[in-house]
Amino acid sequence: MKAHGIDIGFGFTKATNGKDMVIFKSVLGEPVDIQFVLNPAVNDGLRSLHIVLDGQSYFVGDFAEQQSNARQFTLDQESLISQFAKALALTAVGQLNSSYDIINVVSGLPVGFFRQYHQRLSKTLAGSHEITFKTAGGISESRKFSIQRIKIIPQPLGTLLNLIMNDMGAIVNERLTKQKVGIVDIGFRTTDFCLFDALRYVERGSSTTDTGMSRCFGVLSKKLREETGVDVELYRMYDAVEKGFIRIRGKEVNISKAKERLFENAARTIAGDMNRLWADDWDMDAIVVTGGGATALTKYLQPLVTGNIIPSDPASDQRLNNVKGYVKYARHLWGSAEAETPNPAPASSYGEG
Repeated sequence: MKAHGIDIGFGFTKATNGKDMVIFKSVLGEPVDIQFVLNPAVNDGLRSLHIVLDGQSYFVGDFAEQQSNARQFTLDQESLISQFAKALALTAVGQLNSSYDIINVVSGLPVGFFRQYHQRLSKTLAGSHEITFKTAGGISESRKFSIQRIKIIPQPLGTLLNLIMNDMGAIVNERLTKQKVGIVDIGFRTTDFCLFDALRYVERGSSTTDTGMSRCFGVLSKKLREETGVDVELYRMYDAVEKGFIRIRGKEVNISKAKERLFENAARTIAGDMNRLWADDWDMDAIVVTGGGATALTKYLQPLVTGNIIPSDPASDQRLNNVKGYVKYARHLWGSAEAETPNPAPASSYGEG
C-alpha cells in the first residue's frame, strides 16, 4: 500500500508519495479542441493536464489558464469541497500512480473549516476511482486506483509533522515534541494559527483568518484595472507579484512599491492577530511560519513578533511544508513501502492554501 499526502489549496494543489511531487494551480477549465500542436512533446505532461473524470472533461492548472475559454477558480471553501476538490485531488494522485494501486491518504483543511468539512472531504476522496489523462498527441491513458484509508487533519499540523518526522514517519525530533509550538500558516485565501503543547492540539490558541495572499493580489488587480482597464484574474498574478511588474498590452507596469506596502500591511495584520490569540501563551517555546505566503511575508513579520521564530530553509518551497508532513504522517499511521530519496521540489511562488 502506498502512502500519499494531498494538499488542496485555493491557490495550488500539491501531492506527494514521498519521492515524487506534483503541484499545479487550483484552476479548472472547459476543454477546447486544439487543432494544431507544434511540438507534442512540449505540450504533454504537466503542461497539458487534460482529464476525464466521472464523465466530465477538464483542462487543469496552467493548461486551463492558457487554453480554456471558460475557467473556474474559487476562494469559497464550500465551492472548493463540492466542485473542485475531487477533480484536483485525483488529478494529482493520478499522476503519481499507475493503475490498480491501493493508496492511503492524509490531507488537511484550514482550522476554521475543519469541523464542518473534514467528513465531507473524506467521503469525496475515499473509494475506487478512474481518471483518464489525454495528451496533446491524442493519446488517452486511464488509471484506476483505490483510496483505502484517509485521514484529514488541521492543515498547519503538516508543517509540524514535517519537522519532527523522518521520511519513514518515525519521530526524530524529540525536543520539539515536548515543546509548546505555534504554527502560522500563511496561505492564499487564509492564514491559520495552530498551537500545540507537547503535540496536544490547543483549541483556544488555534484559529483561521481571511488575511491570505489573495487579499494582496486582489488590491493589486484592482489597481491594474484602474490604470490599464484590464481585469487580471488573481491566479494570473503570481509571476507579476514575484517579479514586481507585469506586461499588459506590451507595456510594463511596475507594481513593486504597491506590493511592498501591501505585504507590510498584511504582516502587521497577521502579527496583531497572533499577539491577540496567543496573549496568554508567553511560555511558548517556538513559532514556525509556513505556507506559500511565508516566502513573501516572513521578513516583514519577524520584526513585529516577539518570540523564537524557527527559521525556514530559504531554498525550500514553503508551499510544500504541509504536504510533506502529510505523507510522513501517513507512513507513521499505516506504514508504506521503503521511503525513497525525495526528488527536488519545484521552484517557489507566492501563496497557497
